[in-house]
Amino acid sequence: MASSSDQVQFREYYQNWMIEQQQLLEELLQVHNQNQNDEQDLCCIIEKLIEHFQEYTNRRAQLAVSEPSSVFSPTWCTSTENSYLWFGGCRPSLLIQLVYTLCGSQLESQLTEYIHEVKTCNIGGLSADQLSLVSELQGRVINDEEKLSTKMVSLQENIADCPLTRIVNNNSVDSDVESHTGQVKQALDSHSKDLSSILIDSDKLRMNTLKELIGIFTPLQAVGFLIAGKKLHLCMHQWGQLRDHIPSMEEQDGEGV
Repeated sequence: MASSSDQVQFREYYQNWMIEQQQLLEELLQVHNQNQNDEQDLCCIIEKLIEHFQEYTNRRAQLAVSEPSSVFSPTWCTSTENSYLWFGGCRPSLLIQLVYTLCGSQLESQLTEYIHEVKTCNIGGLSADQLSLVSELQGRVINDEEKLSTKMVSLQENIADCPLTRIVNNNSVDSDVESHTGQVKQALDSHSKDLSSILIDSDKLRMNTLKELIGIFTPLQAVGFLIAGKKLHLCMHQWGQLRDHIPSMEEQDGEGV
């Protein structure tokens, strides 16, 4: 089991990681705005971001092994962020949906770009072959998501058939619960092990989906996509922080009394 200090350390790590996310976004924007024709610079910032995300998933995996419930519903995220989580993180297929959304929104802006003769990194300019690869990836990712979801359903249903239920059923309210500590610990440890496996596999799917998408894009398109993803992530975090500090209607009414 992870100690409270382990969770505090990861909370601090996450806060620092979010600060680094903002710094990476600024680097992405700088490269995108100033070095669009320098493929080496584009590839370097992409590699840096991938390594940054990989380091984060490695740290999460360490915590998931010892305390999966902490990763599954992280206290270091806002309540708004947690409401959108899929096994402790974003749903991998959301990355692909973001591609389609960007394609649609950027196609709408093409007229303005032509009028002002502005050339931007247009993820909406994906070729037919690229879109076909994105579609194929989407099918595989959704299939893998369904497999993990099925595992989670089985794990949750097993609660009703695990030794814990039999212990509760065979003892009265006043029974000596401590006499079954060993059985309870074994059952909960088994549940945690299965849960950590699902969380680690979910992070691997997120990581692999991102890498495969990057492989489909040109370096410039990849940077444009990463900028949009970073902005969405940071904005969700900031909006969540604001909402978590908004007083309830009852509190507001009380203040007016």
